[in-house]
Amino acid sequence: MFGVPAGRIPRDYIAPGRAAVRITLVVTGGFYLFRYGFDRPVAATYALFGAIALGGLSKIPGTGRQRARTIVRLLPASWVLVAAGTWLSVRTWSAVVGMLVVGFVLAFSAVGGPRRAGAAPGLQLLYILPSFPPYDPATLGERLTGTTAGLVLLAASEALLFTDPDPPSYRERAAAAALSAARFATLLAAPPYALGAAAAEEARQTGQALRSLNVPEAERPAGPGVHDRALAQTGLATRALLSRLTLLPVTACRPPVPCVKEVLNAVAALATATASCLGSGPSPTTAYEELADARAHLASLAAGPDPEAATVPAAGPDFPPAVLREHAAVLDVADATLAMAMAADIAVRGRRTALEVPANRFWYARVRLPALWWHRACGHAGRRSVFFQNAVRLALALTAARLVAGVDTLSHGFWATLAALTLTRTTLDETRSTVRRALTGTLAGALVTAGILTLVGTHTVVYAAVLPMVMLCAFTVGPVKGVGWSQGMFTVLVALVFAQLAATTWRLAEVRLLDVLVGSAIGMVCGLLAWPRGAHDELRRVTAELMRRAAEIVVATSASVAGGAGTDASPAAPGHRSLHHELVLAESAYAQYQSEPATFAGRGGRPASPVVDWQATLMAAHHTLWGSARLVEPPRTELGPAAAESVGALGDRVAGRMLQVSAALDPGGDTPTAPVPLIDPSLAEDTAQPPGAPRLYYATTSWLASLMTDLTRIAGAGGGDDGASGATGPRHPLPREP
Repeated sequence: MFGVPAGRIPRDYIAPGRAAVRITLVVTGGFYLFRYGFDRPVAATYALFGAIALGGLSKIPGTGRQRARTIVRLLPASWVLVAAGTWLSVRTWSAVVGMLVVGFVLAFSAVGGPRRAGAAPGLQLLYILPSFPPYDPATLGERLTGTTAGLVLLAASEALLFTDPDPPSYRERAAAAALSAARFATLLAAPPYALGAAAAEEARQTGQALRSLNVPEAERPAGPGVHDRALAQTGLATRALLSRLTLLPVTACRPPVPCVKEVLNAVAALATATASCLGSGPSPTTAYEELADARAHLASLAAGPDPEAATVPAAGPDFPPAVLREHAAVLDVADATLAMAMAADIAVRGRRTALEVPANRFWYARVRLPALWWHRACGHAGRRSVFFQNAVRLALALTAARLVAGVDTLSHGFWATLAALTLTRTTLDETRSTVRRALTGTLAGALVTAGILTLVGTHTVVYAAVLPMVMLCAFTVGPVKGVGWSQGMFTVLVALVFAQLAATTWRLAEVRLLDVLVGSAIGMVCGLLAWPRGAHDELRRVTAELMRRAAEIVVATSASVAGGAGTDASPAAPGHRSLHHELVLAESAYAQYQSEPATFAGRGGRPASPVVDWQATLMAAHHTLWGSARLVEPPRTELGPAAAESVGALGDRVAGRMLQVSAALDPGGDTPTAPVPLIDPSLAEDTAQPPGAPRLYYATTSWLASLMTDLTRIAGAGGGDDGASGATGPRHPLPREP
């Protein structure tokens, strides 16, 4: 109804153009209403910048309706920030301290997910604007009125103009994937007892669709609450289930034993019930219990005779090794399905889930939201978290800009702080490149501004007539052409605004250029002093530590399995908690790494190293946690001397390989550079099928073999996600598998 035919506009300009129309209508409507209708210039200023803050500066993800809901929820926070900025501007020192605290808290709030991260820059602006002179608490009412009007109009425009269809939610994606898993399990339980190449590829693509990078930001379950945590775990369990179904060993030309068919049919039934649950259906209680019983029945075959299945060999040693491996893989499939169903029910019903929640794996299910927020914040409250690094870097830049503006009485110091906010990036190279283009654009915009102010003079009607066209052009062209165009056109835009609020001369353009130069310099200095390489270095460090922690758990789990029931390696042990914490840090570093340009290859005389599959390091850690938790659950079977020795040796070898990869990911100054021994990823000589080995032995060796496959992918043999994005590897080549 309101649109322009897409064929007449370049595709890149369609989405920015629609957003520009919304912002222009809101900004000009609110500004003109208060400036010329009510003669309230203060309210007009805050209506304008309030809408620009959350409509232009913020990058709130989602559809128009989703953004509108987010803006409405942010209204109380906006009032608090405007009031705090107004009261703290009484002294320079109080405004500077407030800037340090508010700047850090708002930037650090990105730990709460994409919506909070996207809204943070706009909220920063709502504190920056009133924190500059004049100190006038009497106008606080007007400031709040203007801010409220601007944000309400912005929310209305987002909800009503150019509305987009809602994309599939993550719950819908997970439900569709669960249905696919049910179909694949049904195929495996019936002739020909195998998945074809087309089905295997479909399973792979279905799993990839659940990856965060392939899901719109607004739909990603990244928050700290129970529902988001459980939904993220649902996606991870579903991906694991799909992967394990495709890798399930196939016994050629022979149907599986009845217990295996029973488990696979129960897997299909529970996956179907899980999909229904995710669609707001009933809790999958019955199907969950049936699969748990079927799994226990299959697992008990290794312990002795089964009176209910006389036609099936009862003792583990009576099965050939190929069948025992198949049983171990089927039990792995069942475990993934049970985890998926449990997580899905928690994601839908929260603490009211009808299932009996395991205390370790789903620890968050009974925890209140404030405690979960505190847990998330504490997990990132350290210099090894990229969220903490970004918050410190930006808070220092904003504080320094506010201090310089206050001490030097910089005219329109607000612009210097705004420049520090918008131009500071997570890496020094990116900040330097951004500043260079921004200063070029600001200079061009200042020259245009000086000419306009000189020619038009004090004829405010001209400025009022031109403002909508300039604003529409600025918010359409800027996002497409880049920061240079954005800064240049924003320079002209703010000049047209200030010319309607007070008498101005061409020197306003000079002040604008100087302020942007000061803010840019401050941003570059802070970028140099605070983690100048962004997530590039941190990702290497955290993944190296991730591999070291995983190696510890592999050794402990292998020793526990080899020792039998007399040893303990509880999933609640400190090693599991440490690995989980490192995994959280690594996932956040990897997410930021994907958005940073790869500009460090070959620096300082170092040769560019091969691409590392960082996603494989994360999956190796997940596989370590999940496999260890499953293998050490009681009751456990005694392996026997030969099988115990084999498992211990294999665990030590995989752990050693993890330590090799860790050293290559983040080498120290004295790390040996000689080639390391190559390791056969199949580890055939270590899985020699000891006579009389029970099913637990094959489950353990299967887990360790999957970890070795992950380690092979890390070294680049299996390819990785980052090859297409131009990501760089570690400082020297990783040891590769033959």
